[in-house]
Amino acid sequence: MVRATFREGVTRRRFTAEEFERIAETGIFDVDPRIELLDGELLEMAPIGAPHVLCVMRLTNIFPPKLAGRALISVQSSFRLTDSSEPQPDLIIIRNRDYGNALPRAEDVLLVIEVSDTSLRYDRDDKLPRYAAAGIPEVWIADVARKQLTAYRSPSPDGYRQVLTLTRHATISPLAFPDIELRWEDIFGKV
Repeated sequence: MVRATFREGVTRRRFTAEEFERIAETGIFDVDPRIELLDGELLEMAPIGAPHVLCVMRLTNIFPPKLAGRALISVQSSFRLTDSSEPQPDLIIIRNRDYGNALPRAEDVLLVIEVSDTSLRYDRDDKLPRYAAAGIPEVWIADVARKQLTAYRSPSPDGYRQVLTLTRHATISPLAFPDIELRWEDIFGKV
Protein backbone atom coordinates (compact mmCIF):
# COMPACT_ATOMS: atom_id res chain seq x y z
CA MET A 1 0.00 0.00 0.00
CA VAL A 2 1.29 3.44 -0.92
CA ARG A 3 -0.02 6.60 0.67
CA ALA A 4 0.57 10.02 -0.80
CA THR A 5 -0.49 13.41 0.47
CA PHE A 6 -3.02 14.88 -1.95
CA ARG A 7 -4.09 18.05 -0.18
CA GLU A 8 -3.49 19.19 3.34
CA GLY A 9 -5.31 16.81 5.64
CA VAL A 10 -6.22 14.40 2.82
CA THR A 11 -4.31 11.25 2.00
CA ARG A 12 -4.68 9.50 -1.34
CA ARG A 13 -4.72 5.71 -1.03
CA ARG A 14 -2.99 3.88 -3.86
CA PHE A 15 -3.39 0.18 -4.50
CA THR A 16 -1.10 -2.47 -5.90
CA ALA A 17 -2.36 -4.70 -8.69
CA GLU A 18 -2.42 -7.60 -6.24
CA GLU A 19 -4.64 -5.64 -3.81
CA PHE A 20 -6.90 -4.57 -6.68
CA GLU A 21 -7.37 -8.21 -7.74
CA ARG A 22 -8.22 -9.27 -4.18
CA ILE A 23 -10.74 -6.44 -3.85
CA ALA A 24 -12.33 -7.38 -7.19
CA GLU A 25 -12.60 -11.03 -6.10
CA THR A 26 -14.65 -10.02 -3.06
CA GLY A 27 -17.38 -8.60 -5.31
CA ILE A 28 -17.16 -5.10 -3.87
CA PHE A 29 -17.26 -3.62 -7.37
CA ASP A 30 -20.52 -3.89 -9.28
CA VAL A 31 -20.37 -5.18 -12.85
CA ASP A 32 -21.17 -1.60 -13.76
CA PRO A 33 -19.27 0.75 -13.55
CA ARG A 34 -16.16 -0.60 -15.23
CA ILE A 35 -13.09 0.15 -13.14
CA GLU A 36 -9.42 -0.11 -13.97
CA LEU A 37 -6.24 0.42 -11.97
CA LEU A 38 -3.68 2.88 -13.35
CA ASP A 39 -0.60 3.82 -11.33
CA GLY A 40 -2.30 2.65 -8.15
CA GLU A 41 -5.47 4.69 -8.65
CA LEU A 42 -8.92 3.24 -9.24
CA LEU A 43 -10.46 4.90 -12.27
CA GLU A 44 -14.02 4.60 -13.47
CA MET A 45 -14.11 4.16 -17.20
CA ALA A 46 -16.45 6.12 -19.45
CA PRO A 47 -19.77 4.54 -20.40
CA ILE A 48 -19.75 2.71 -23.71
CA GLY A 49 -21.86 4.16 -26.52
CA ALA A 50 -23.24 2.43 -29.62
CA PRO A 51 -20.37 3.38 -32.01
CA HIS A 52 -17.88 2.02 -29.47
CA VAL A 53 -19.84 -1.22 -29.02
CA LEU A 54 -20.15 -1.76 -32.78
CA CYS A 55 -16.42 -1.21 -33.35
CA VAL A 56 -15.53 -3.71 -30.59
CA MET A 57 -18.01 -6.19 -32.09
CA ARG A 58 -16.42 -5.87 -35.53
CA LEU A 59 -12.93 -6.43 -34.10
CA THR A 60 -14.03 -9.43 -32.05
CA ASN A 61 -15.54 -11.01 -35.13
CA ILE A 62 -12.44 -10.46 -37.26
CA PHE A 63 -9.67 -11.81 -35.05
CA PRO A 64 -10.85 -15.18 -33.61
CA PRO A 65 -10.98 -17.19 -36.85
CA LYS A 66 -7.68 -15.72 -38.02
CA LEU A 67 -5.85 -16.35 -34.73
CA ALA A 68 -7.28 -19.73 -33.72
CA GLY A 69 -4.49 -21.72 -32.07
CA ARG A 70 -1.99 -18.89 -32.60
CA ALA A 71 -2.96 -16.37 -29.91
CA LEU A 72 -5.60 -15.67 -27.29
CA ILE A 73 -8.01 -12.76 -27.54
CA SER A 74 -9.34 -10.98 -24.49
CA VAL A 75 -12.20 -8.50 -24.81
CA GLN A 76 -12.64 -5.70 -22.27
CA SER A 77 -10.58 -7.53 -19.66
CA SER A 78 -7.67 -6.49 -17.48
CA PHE A 79 -4.05 -7.50 -17.74
CA ARG A 80 -1.12 -6.84 -15.39
CA LEU A 81 0.76 -3.94 -16.97
CA THR A 82 2.88 -3.20 -13.87
CA ASP A 83 2.68 -3.92 -10.15
CA SER A 84 0.38 -0.90 -9.81
CA SER A 85 -1.56 -0.92 -13.10
CA GLU A 86 -4.20 -3.20 -14.55
CA PRO A 87 -5.75 -1.40 -17.50
CA GLN A 88 -8.85 -2.77 -19.19
CA PRO A 89 -8.42 -2.18 -22.92
CA ASP A 90 -11.16 -3.07 -25.36
CA LEU A 91 -9.19 -5.90 -26.90
CA ILE A 92 -5.83 -7.52 -26.28
CA ILE A 93 -4.14 -10.23 -28.26
CA ILE A 94 -1.83 -12.27 -26.07
CA ARG A 95 0.53 -15.21 -26.41
CA ASN A 96 -1.19 -18.56 -26.65
CA ARG A 97 -0.28 -20.27 -23.40
CA ASP A 98 -1.87 -21.42 -20.15
CA TYR A 99 -2.02 -18.57 -17.65
CA GLY A 100 -3.39 -20.68 -14.83
CA ASN A 101 -5.15 -18.36 -12.38
CA ALA A 102 -3.00 -15.31 -13.19
CA LEU A 103 -3.74 -12.41 -15.46
CA PRO A 104 -1.55 -12.01 -18.54
CA ARG A 105 1.38 -9.64 -18.03
CA ALA A 106 2.81 -6.94 -20.27
CA GLU A 107 5.37 -9.34 -21.76
CA ASP A 108 2.51 -11.62 -22.90
CA VAL A 109 0.71 -8.89 -24.85
CA LEU A 110 1.22 -8.73 -28.61
CA LEU A 111 -1.36 -6.05 -29.44
CA VAL A 112 -3.59 -3.71 -27.42
CA ILE A 113 -6.60 -2.11 -29.07
CA GLU A 114 -8.34 0.81 -27.41
CA VAL A 115 -11.63 1.87 -28.95
CA SER A 116 -12.17 5.52 -28.13
CA ASP A 117 -15.38 7.45 -28.31
CA THR A 118 -15.31 9.89 -25.38
CA SER A 119 -12.03 8.51 -23.94
CA LEU A 120 -9.57 9.44 -26.71
CA ARG A 121 -7.49 11.85 -24.62
CA TYR A 122 -7.32 9.42 -21.70
CA ASP A 123 -6.39 6.48 -23.94
CA ARG A 124 -3.78 8.48 -25.87
CA ASP A 125 -2.34 10.76 -23.18
CA ASP A 126 -2.57 8.60 -20.05
CA LYS A 127 -2.62 4.95 -21.04
CA LEU A 128 -0.49 4.98 -24.22
CA PRO A 129 2.71 6.26 -22.54
CA ARG A 130 2.36 3.57 -19.88
CA TYR A 131 1.95 0.89 -22.55
CA ALA A 132 5.12 2.14 -24.26
CA ALA A 133 7.11 2.24 -21.01
CA ALA A 134 6.03 -1.36 -20.29
CA GLY A 135 7.21 -2.48 -23.73
CA ILE A 136 3.85 -3.34 -25.32
CA PRO A 137 4.99 -3.82 -28.93
CA GLU A 138 1.92 -2.40 -30.62
CA VAL A 139 -1.16 -0.39 -29.65
CA TRP A 140 -4.02 0.62 -31.90
CA ILE A 141 -6.39 3.41 -30.97
CA ALA A 142 -9.62 3.34 -32.95
CA ASP A 143 -11.17 6.80 -32.73
CA VAL A 144 -14.80 6.06 -33.60
CA ALA A 145 -15.81 9.74 -33.64
CA ARG A 146 -13.26 10.60 -36.37
CA LYS A 147 -13.26 7.08 -37.86
CA GLN A 148 -9.49 6.99 -37.64
CA LEU A 149 -7.20 4.19 -36.55
CA THR A 150 -3.75 5.12 -35.25
CA ALA A 151 -1.18 2.37 -34.77
CA TYR A 152 1.69 2.91 -32.34
CA ARG A 153 4.78 0.73 -32.72
CA SER A 154 8.40 0.50 -31.52
CA PRO A 155 7.94 1.23 -27.80
CA SER A 156 10.51 3.07 -25.74
CA PRO A 157 10.49 4.57 -22.24
CA ASP A 158 9.71 7.92 -23.93
CA GLY A 159 6.78 6.68 -26.01
CA TYR A 160 6.26 5.00 -29.34
CA ARG A 161 8.76 5.79 -32.09
CA GLN A 162 6.51 4.82 -35.00
CA VAL A 163 2.99 6.16 -35.50
CA LEU A 164 0.82 5.14 -38.46
CA THR A 165 -2.63 6.49 -39.29
CA LEU A 166 -5.02 4.29 -41.22
CA THR A 167 -7.22 6.22 -43.61
CA ARG A 168 -10.32 5.14 -45.51
CA HIS A 169 -9.68 2.25 -47.95
CA ALA A 170 -6.26 1.52 -46.40
CA THR A 171 -5.20 -1.74 -44.76
CA ILE A 172 -3.12 -2.66 -41.72
CA SER A 173 -1.59 -5.84 -40.33
CA PRO A 174 -0.59 -6.45 -36.71
CA LEU A 175 3.19 -6.67 -36.31
CA ALA A 176 2.89 -10.08 -34.65
CA PHE A 177 0.68 -11.42 -37.46
CA PRO A 178 1.69 -9.82 -40.77
CA ASP A 179 -0.43 -12.37 -42.66
CA ILE A 180 -3.63 -10.87 -41.21
CA GLU A 181 -4.80 -7.83 -43.09
CA LEU A 182 -7.58 -5.57 -41.84
CA ARG A 183 -9.26 -2.95 -43.96
CA TRP A 184 -10.45 0.40 -42.61
CA GLU A 185 -14.00 -0.76 -43.37
CA ASP A 186 -13.49 -3.92 -41.26
CA ILE A 187 -12.93 -1.70 -38.22
CA PHE A 188 -15.30 1.21 -38.80
CA GLY A 189 -17.92 -0.32 -41.07
CA LYS A 190 -19.21 0.98 -44.34
CA VAL A 191 -19.96 4.66 -44.31
